[in-house]
Amino acid sequence: MQPPLQAQGAMANVAAILTVPCSAGRRPKRSSQPRGCGSVSVSVSVRASSGANTVTLLDYGAGNVRSVRNAIRYLGFDIRDVQSPEDIVAAERLVFPGVGAFGSAMDVLNRTGMANALREYIQRDRPFLGICLGLQLLFDSSEENGPVSGLGVIPGVVRRFDSSNGLIVPHIGWNALQITKDTPLLQGADGQHVYFVHSYRVLPSDANRNWISSICNYGDSFISSISMGNIQAVQFHPEKSGATGLSILKEFLRPNSLGTKVPARRKASKLAKRVIACLDVRSNDKGDLVVTKGDQYDVRDHTSSKEVRNLGKPVDLASQYYIDGADEVSFLNITGFRDFPLGDLPMLEVLRCASEKVFVPLTVGGGIRDFTDANGRYYSSLEVASEYFRSGADKISIGSDAVYAAEAFLQTGVKTGKSSLEQISRVYGNQAVVVSIDPRRVYVKSQEDVPFKTVKVSTKGPSGEEYAWYQCTVNGGRDSRAIGAYELAKAVEELGAGEILLNCIDCDGQGCGFDIDLVKMVSDAVTIPVIASSGAGAVQHFSEIFEKTNASAALAAGIFHRKEVPILAVKEHLVNAGVEVRV
Repeated sequence: MQPPLQAQGAMANVAAILTVPCSAGRRPKRSSQPRGCGSVSVSVSVRASSGANTVTLLDYGAGNVRSVRNAIRYLGFDIRDVQSPEDIVAAERLVFPGVGAFGSAMDVLNRTGMANALREYIQRDRPFLGICLGLQLLFDSSEENGPVSGLGVIPGVVRRFDSSNGLIVPHIGWNALQITKDTPLLQGADGQHVYFVHSYRVLPSDANRNWISSICNYGDSFISSISMGNIQAVQFHPEKSGATGLSILKEFLRPNSLGTKVPARRKASKLAKRVIACLDVRSNDKGDLVVTKGDQYDVRDHTSSKEVRNLGKPVDLASQYYIDGADEVSFLNITGFRDFPLGDLPMLEVLRCASEKVFVPLTVGGGIRDFTDANGRYYSSLEVASEYFRSGADKISIGSDAVYAAEAFLQTGVKTGKSSLEQISRVYGNQAVVVSIDPRRVYVKSQEDVPFKTVKVSTKGPSGEEYAWYQCTVNGGRDSRAIGAYELAKAVEELGAGEILLNCIDCDGQGCGFDIDLVKMVSDAVTIPVIASSGAGAVQHFSEIFEKTNASAALAAGIFHRKEVPILAVKEHLVNAGVEVRV
C-alpha cells in the first residue's frame, strides 16, 4: 500500500518574521476542539522563487517527509515537489528522503517512470542528496523482502544487520560518524553523533570503496554516507540530527556556505544512550490542550479542585526540550479525542507545529487503533498512523491494541497480519513502531505460583515475597490482562515491533528510580531496543539504568516539566559516569 504522490505549495514571496498561530495557512480548527498549540514565532521566508533558492523534493508518499520539508524551509529554501519524471530530470537540486520498505519504494519508482529519471539525473552528475532509504536504493539490490533490484548506481547489496550474536536491531539512535573521504558535505561532522533508524545496511567492499565518504560501526562497519562528484547520500537522518544535521543539509542546499554552527563537544565514539523527554497531552476541564503528569497514572491534583495538572503547552515544552538537548521527544495523547474526525485531531496540529521547530525524532502514542468518529466515518489504525506520520511523527506508539494482538497470537500461534501492529510495521517498517507496555508488579511466594515469567525482586513484597511477575494492563492502566510483560514483549517483537517503551505503574511519579528488575528482565529477553520509563527522580537513576540493564534509552517527564532535573544535568552526569551520550 502506497499513498499517492503529494504536492504542497511553495512558500510565500515576502521576507518577514511574524508571530502567528503555528497552524497559519491551514484550515481552521473546529471551535469545539481542545486548545493549546499556542502562538509561536516562525520565520516566513518571502522571496522570489529561483533555482538558487529552490530545491526539488521527491516525496513518493510514505512515512514522515514533513520533517525534511520543515528542515529545508527552516534553512530558508523553497520546495518544488516532483509530480512527474520530467520534474526529476529538470531539477537544479534534488533531495530524495526515502522512507519505508525497499521493495515498496522501487515499485513506486518503477511504476511511475521515476526510476529511469533518477538514473538519468544521477548519470548527468546533477546535485543529488539521498537520505536513509534514498541511499540504499542507489545500490544493486536489497534482501529486504527480496531480493529486490535497486537503481544499480553503486555496487553492493543491502542486507539486514546480523542479530545472531545479540545485536539489537533496528539500529536506532545517535551514532558516531567516521569520515573516510574529504567532502564539503560532512565538514565538521567527523566524530559527531547523528541519528540513525534502520534495520538494513550496506557493507564496504572493493567495488564500492571509491564512493564511500563515511562509515559507522554497529556490529560491523557499514556505509553511512557516499559521495561522488555532485552525488551525495546518507544513511542517517540529517533532518533529525540537530545542529549537526542542519549543517549538513545547509551545505548541500548552499555549497560553500558557512552552514549552521555546530557547537564544540567531546568526540563521539559509538552508539549513544538516549535521554527522551515525554509529554503526556490531554485536554483539561476548560478544553485547553495541556501537558500533564500522573502519579501512578492519576493526572488530577489531590486537592479539592481535582483539576488536571497543567505543566505547560505541548509545542512550547517540546521546543524547549529540543534546545535543552533531548535526544527524542515523545507525545502521549492520553485522552484519544475519539469524537473528532481524523483530519481534525488536535494531536495532529501539535505534531505539525512541533515538527517545524524540533529537529530530533518525534514519537506519538495514544488512540492509534481502528475507530469510528462522531460522524460515522470509519478509520483503520493504518489510516490513523499514516496521518500521524504525514503530520510530523517519526514513530508511533501502540498500547492496548498491541496487548490484544499479542494475546491472540500467543493463543493461536498465527500471525493474521490484520492487527494494527502488523499492518503499520509492514507498510512503514518495524523501526517506525513502538509498543508501549504498562505493567503492574504482582508479588508471589514462588516462581511456580503463576504461568508467567517471574523475577527475584531486589526489594521483597509486603509479606516478604521474593518474587514478582509484571501483569500487563490496558486502557491507561485501568484494566488488567492475563499476560506478563515478558510474554508481551516477546510476542510483539515477533509481530513486528521495532522498539519497546517499558513503563511501570508502581514507579510512575514516585521519583525513586526505574524498576531495574523489570527493565533487566525485558531488555535481556528481546533483540529490539527497550526504553526504560517511570520513576526517574535524580540524575543517578539514569546512570543506574544504563549500568545495570541493556536499556537503549531512558525516558522521563515530571522531573523535566517541573525543572527539578535539567536534561543537561542528566547528560553531564552520564558523561562523568562513563556512559556514551550525545552532548
